[in-house]
Amino acid sequence: MRLSNRSKAPIYNFVNTLLLMMLLGGIIAFLLEEYKFNILGVESYFLIIAPLILLIFFYLNGRQIFEYDSDGEAVHFKNRNIIPFLSKALSDEFPKYKLIKYDVVTILFVKRLYLTLSSKNSGSTMLKYEISYLTKKEVNDLKFSLNKIVKANKERR
Repeated sequence: MRLSNRSKAPIYNFVNTLLLMMLLGGIIAFLLEEYKFNILGVESYFLIIAPLILLIFFYLNGRQIFEYDSDGEAVHFKNRNIIPFLSKALSDEFPKYKLIKYDVVTILFVKRLYLTLSSKNSGSTMLKYEISYLTKKEVNDLKFSLNKIVKANKERR
């Protein structure tokens, strides 16, 4: 099964650009307010704070692009940000038989996928992917596919 939200990258780029423009406009409006008009008073700080909070929320929500491929004997995961220099892209490929279990953790708006893999050296290894930008249907499809793999692995043992 293949799952990807790469086609939504232009939307995420647009949102990112819009938030940056709002922040820039807020800074310009704040400077004009402080040094020329002086109408708002203390509330003028919200011209900078509101777009800044939205931008921070957008970045803290995790990497936007998630790709999953379980066709064949290996499982391939890719997780990257739309802005390449913001964080390092994750890319992992491993045989299906190494997958022991998985967990999807949701806290408010943030969703994470935790995979536990069998390892020769340490017994098990945990991998973490950010899946906040996947739709509910995509998350359910991902869970279904991973359930199939985990169930097949338990039957082999």
